[in-house]
Amino acid sequence: MTSQNYYDVTDWPEGDPREDIGQVINSIIRDIKKRQTDSDATTGFGKPGATIHIPSGDWRLATQVLIDVSYLRIEGDGHGFVSSSIRYNTDEERWPDLHEIWPGGSRVMVDLPARPDTDGRAGAAFLVERDGDPRISSVEFSGFNIDGLHFVDDGGTDSNPENSYVNGRTGVYVASPCDSFRIEGMGMVYLEHGLVVRGADALSVHGNFIAECGSCIELRDWGQASKVTDNLLGAGYKGRSIYAQRFGGLLVSGNNVFPRGAESVRLDDCARCTVTGNRLHSFYPGMLDLRGRCAENLVAANHLYRAWEPWPPMQMHGNGLDDSYGLLRVEGARNTVVANHVSEIIDPEHLEPAGAVPVAIRVSDGSGNYIAANHVVAMTESAVIGDEAADSCFGAQVDAMLANERAVPLDMTAVRIDPSSTGNMVLDTATDAQADLDRSVNAFRPIPAIGA
Repeated sequence: MTSQNYYDVTDWPEGDPREDIGQVINSIIRDIKKRQTDSDATTGFGKPGATIHIPSGDWRLATQVLIDVSYLRIEGDGHGFVSSSIRYNTDEERWPDLHEIWPGGSRVMVDLPARPDTDGRAGAAFLVERDGDPRISSVEFSGFNIDGLHFVDDGGTDSNPENSYVNGRTGVYVASPCDSFRIEGMGMVYLEHGLVVRGADALSVHGNFIAECGSCIELRDWGQASKVTDNLLGAGYKGRSIYAQRFGGLLVSGNNVFPRGAESVRLDDCARCTVTGNRLHSFYPGMLDLRGRCAENLVAANHLYRAWEPWPPMQMHGNGLDDSYGLLRVEGARNTVVANHVSEIIDPEHLEPAGAVPVAIRVSDGSGNYIAANHVVAMTESAVIGDEAADSCFGAQVDAMLANERAVPLDMTAVRIDPSSTGNMVLDTATDAQADLDRSVNAFRPIPAIGA
């Protein structure tokens, strides 16, 4: 039996989803609200919400979708991700030889006006917003692709505007406090902001592929008891792959973060959050950053890998930080940083400034932080990249990651505790020579020398 609360955009009589799927979905939401008006129709029965299905295909979005009903699921038949950055940095005469050129699956093409230098709300494909009580709840996005299509010229140094990561477009923007949202199995590409959520409670962002966006996941304002898990993510050199602001009880786990984001994970004024079991790869310092009044957060069993950008079209870009900033940087009190593996694999001439001594773990402010049993490896690069690999983003990065035969040790500060930070404990993470801290106001136990 087909439910009256199940909609297919291709069967809806109002509008053409190939011309403007936004108009079609807005019409469907109006129908849901028209039919479901009674919050307690009979005792225990109310507004069940609905499912909107987007089949495989290319669907233009020229009208922003406004979601102001709970229990709504928008689902597709595949996230359809493919690298737009590789395509736009390949000569167009070679495009006919490519198996695929554009993203696929159930693909929503965001054709809203580009509005650079905004927070992304006006250019959001899907805007979720509702006032009043209770908070809007249980909205789900699953299994389709949101494609921002193009970046625009921002007046930067790159002659290719498709490398700017700027267009003001957003995949999903949640403007109201929300409860029990799920974003799962989605693909997002070439958006200045992939996912923005304000005021999240019990949010699940799981199993998505969000890459080649200015920023991927931004949890703004405040939030609690949510998770960002098992995603494949990669922001641009101006943005963040995972960002959370004033969050309590956030779980960030099992994510594989690609290297081009200015920051892989950043927490601002967050407390009692867990960042564990992530693989973080970055071309820049400041890859895992706890800023402001961060307190009692656990950062454990992550792999942080810093390397140099091996792909020529992107080598001119950086995030503006010196290597003394730290790969894993902590501000705040009583945070725990344990059992992380930090790999700094880079030649001295690629450091900022060139020849600087990089810092792996840095506590720049605060007290009572516990840093123990982290393994810091610092080596020069050893990959010899041939012409074929250098011409391929994929080949260049794989070659750079796997090569280690000719690497030699690199001088590095494993732990630095700034003078403004006292009362911290550093155990078994740095040798005497690799530690930079005032031992009269911080506890320190060095890694013992071999043969001592």
